[in-house]
Amino acid sequence: MEYVTNNIDLTTGTAEEKRAEIKRYFNATWTLYERLFETLVSDEVFYLRPQPLRHPLVFYFGHTATFYVNKLLLAKRIEARIHPRFESLFAIGVDEMSWDDLNDAHYDWPPIDEVRAYRDQVRAVVNGVIESVDFSMPIGWESPLWPIMMGIEHERIHLETSSVLIRQLDLAQVRSSAWFPPCTSSGIAPENEPVDVPGGTVALGKPRDHRLYGWDNEYGHVQIDVPDFAASKYLVSNQEYLAFVEDGGYAEDRWWDEEGLAWRNYHGATMPEFWRGEPGHYRLRLMTEEVPLPPNWPVEVCYLEAKAFCEWMSDKTGRPVRMPDEAEYRRMLEVAGLDVEHHEAPIAANWNLEHYASSVPVDTFAHGNFFDLVGNVWQWNETPIYAFDGFEVHPLYDDFTVPTFDNRHNLIKGGSWISTGNEIALHSRYAFRRHFYQHAGFRYVVSGKPVKKEFDVYETDALVSQYCEFHYGEPCLGVPAFPKAIAAAALAAMEGLPHGKALDIGCSVGRVAFELAGRFGEVDALDFSARFVQVGARMQRAGRIRYERAEEGELVTFQERTLAELGLSGDFSNIRFMQQDATNMKPVFTGYDLVVAANLIDRLNDPAKFLRDLPGRMNPGGMLLIASPYTWLEEFTKKEKWLGGFKRDGEPVTTLDGLHAELDERFSLVGEPVKLPFVIRETANKHQHTFSEVTLWKKR
Repeated sequence: MEYVTNNIDLTTGTAEEKRAEIKRYFNATWTLYERLFETLVSDEVFYLRPQPLRHPLVFYFGHTATFYVNKLLLAKRIEARIHPRFESLFAIGVDEMSWDDLNDAHYDWPPIDEVRAYRDQVRAVVNGVIESVDFSMPIGWESPLWPIMMGIEHERIHLETSSVLIRQLDLAQVRSSAWFPPCTSSGIAPENEPVDVPGGTVALGKPRDHRLYGWDNEYGHVQIDVPDFAASKYLVSNQEYLAFVEDGGYAEDRWWDEEGLAWRNYHGATMPEFWRGEPGHYRLRLMTEEVPLPPNWPVEVCYLEAKAFCEWMSDKTGRPVRMPDEAEYRRMLEVAGLDVEHHEAPIAANWNLEHYASSVPVDTFAHGNFFDLVGNVWQWNETPIYAFDGFEVHPLYDDFTVPTFDNRHNLIKGGSWISTGNEIALHSRYAFRRHFYQHAGFRYVVSGKPVKKEFDVYETDALVSQYCEFHYGEPCLGVPAFPKAIAAAALAAMEGLPHGKALDIGCSVGRVAFELAGRFGEVDALDFSARFVQVGARMQRAGRIRYERAEEGELVTFQERTLAELGLSGDFSNIRFMQQDATNMKPVFTGYDLVVAANLIDRLNDPAKFLRDLPGRMNPGGMLLIASPYTWLEEFTKKEKWLGGFKRDGEPVTTLDGLHAELDERFSLVGEPVKLPFVIRETANKHQHTFSEVTLWKKR
């Protein structure tokens, strides 16, 4: 295929050579992604939702372009949005997190030709950045080209996940494409058998100066001793899995764990997602066509189905059968000599779109004593994704991995026929909810070694942990908890006024929202940081959070905080935690009787724009609480955007002056400003003591 690519070594060559290479990689990725959507029979299909837990396809068509704009703005590589409405509409919605909004009533999807035109605009802007940006070699996390690489690899992920959604459409809604030809070979599957794998010490993770682009979860290190085990020579084929189906595997409760049983019963599952037809006459749905079930192709299932098969097989064979864990999978690669990078030592496999747009027979690509250790379909892992020692969040994409550190997202390994770019890199780590479908199957191992499936979900990011303590920890230096004080001030101001709907914008980890929830019918809690939103959502779901608290040097203590110990009770289902840009909120966020913006305005890139937007989102007579220490920094807000803290014509302009200038037309100041103290605990012996000025404004 014309658009087959190799991963880019970011450490070698001259800057101009690398600029040209990245530009080619970007444009090849962009074109390939658009080619994928040419498999839809009409523009109307863009507005269909193939899977209830995903957006309509139009979202994903626009999303990858919006991603570039949002990341380049955050990295300060462009200065203005291209299409603010689109960059709000298409911003968020990849995984079924509690802050994803899948309510169709909240979206007014634009005509697809407008989205195509928008994509053309973004493509031109990104090419312009690549052509003009000043950078030096090597290219690492801090390089101005890192967000470009991030956008490219992000679009390649969506190339694959969108192909799954297209595969879930009705057959009449898709058409075949010469760009994506399926395999036509089919036959009887080879008999599977376990192959011995000698144990060894496996080192996982990679250093920050690694030569290939990587997502944050790949960096760090862990060393694991792997005992001897055996693994299936082939991926489990349709034929091998059919024996489980024909033996009543889907109807027999004992093969399914609690999560699997709930999923099976809810969906009424009797066979894999992509199988069609009746027993004896099964067919397989490919991306754009349907074929008689190929017995010797790998079965494609979710983790829960693979787990049930392993339980059934354990019973049939009397041996401990399960899927491999992450270290065992890497050990298989090492033994087979596949612990290499494909662009340096090419691996013959059905991946990278080098062969077909479908699976192939499981005995096509030999890898040592095994077949398909990489490629064909992803392979489910027993290991939930977790953070390696030394893990750090990349500041440009804080919600790529952290929301999945919840013991509910299992790793998939090896890549599929449409996996490209970072997906086929040695160190890649991708994880999905256990009931999700990708182009994923499995191989089994025979081993009595227990697998670690529960990892401590302690918040370890220093900044997030600091704010967990600020919101939910014990008062410091005799100063009451600031979020509680802010909520109390807001509730006092609302006496005698309607308590329908409140907005906590810049909610951080959520304490104010919980304080308000008992008095308001609905509370929207929004923050730009997915890491902060995740903490609030976790507290809402479990009633507790855990985090590391810095004490001294490398010493930390582990803290657990609960809503109950704070005197907060209820199910709090009326709170909606969502990630959102305060200066570019979706239109659905409206109808508020109260808006709280605490310690927010001096951290916005355009605070005046935020303030001018608020009247249209508030009900007449609604109250606005603004609290801020007015610590203006050009790191966050260009000086020309400051509301105050400067001189104009030789006279001082305070932030309160700036608030009056922006708000007086639609609001009246209620009472006098009040200064509330707050303390942020950095360590046992270091604290930040600050005052935040609180003003209350009533909308006329």
